[in-house]
Amino acid sequence: MWRFRNKEIKIQIGIVLVGTAVLVMALGAVWGKEAGYAAFFCCLFWCVVNLAQMDVRYRRMRSLARQIDEVLHGKEIQEFQHFREGDLEILRDEIFKMTVRLKEQAELLQKEKTSLADALADISHQIRTPLTALNILFERIKNPDLPVPEKRRLLREAEKMLDKIEWLVTALLKISKLEAGAIALTKEHISMPEFLEDVFLPFEVSMDVHGKARKIIGAEGISFSGDYAWTLEAVQNVIKNGLEYTPDGGTLTVCCADNPLFTEIKITDSGTGIPVEDLPHLFERFYKGKNAGAGSFGIGLALAQMILTREHGVIQAQNAPDGGGQFRIRFYKTVL
Repeated sequence: MWRFRNKEIKIQIGIVLVGTAVLVMALGAVWGKEAGYAAFFCCLFWCVVNLAQMDVRYRRMRSLARQIDEVLHGKEIQEFQHFREGDLEILRDEIFKMTVRLKEQAELLQKEKTSLADALADISHQIRTPLTALNILFERIKNPDLPVPEKRRLLREAEKMLDKIEWLVTALLKISKLEAGAIALTKEHISMPEFLEDVFLPFEVSMDVHGKARKIIGAEGISFSGDYAWTLEAVQNVIKNGLEYTPDGGTLTVCCADNPLFTEIKITDSGTGIPVEDLPHLFERFYKGKNAGAGSFGIGLALAQMILTREHGVIQAQNAPDGGGQFRIRFYKTVL
């Protein structure tokens, strides 16, 4: 009965019946009853064959609709059945590509949801530690019998802790914006000597207090293209890491090189080097190496890698042949 509920089939049957009647009457009037009967049976045969073909096509269309319905209700289908007719074959291929795309999007959304949950758990854990320390400090400061010098010392520690929390939250917001693609990086011409001066500017006081020196080699005459502010952020995070592992009185060496393929910044500290087991994990978010300091969050290098990757740059970590940890940053001039 479904055939007669199909408007297209009813219209075609009506056209065939009217055409058959007209043809039979016309041929019967011209060539006699035999011709009319012959025309009638030929039209009847053509009508049956045509309806049979339509029946096969509509059954295949119903099968395709059933498979689509199963996909919409969560059933996983590896591949749709093949259809021999051209239009249905094209439709099958397009729907199959659509379902594969939707499946990939669903898996990506699930992965992002899991990643977000893990990131929130890590963030809450990272912030909880300094907040707990702050609560302890303020409880001690509330003591009315606490000497003034000790109270000032605790206030300075609390201020340092607040600075760390501010830096952590700011870094996490930057990572979130980079991951969401909410930041558009621009390209500009950057002079290497001026850039490195700006890189070391926030660390000059601390370096002077701890007797740490810097040594810049080969920066003159070199330039590269990138987003100045974000590249500055990335390189400063690497410099900050290098200074943390440079002992008091030590030297942080920055070697620059340029060739037709890339511009390289090589940063080498004068510390004990990077443990071999830490090398594969240095750029993982919240990863802390064996020699990491108590105040390290394990996020600076991860942020640096994200920024450089967005700029089609590369950062690698290794141990220098003469000792100390070494980071190589390359800005490629052509993106393949």
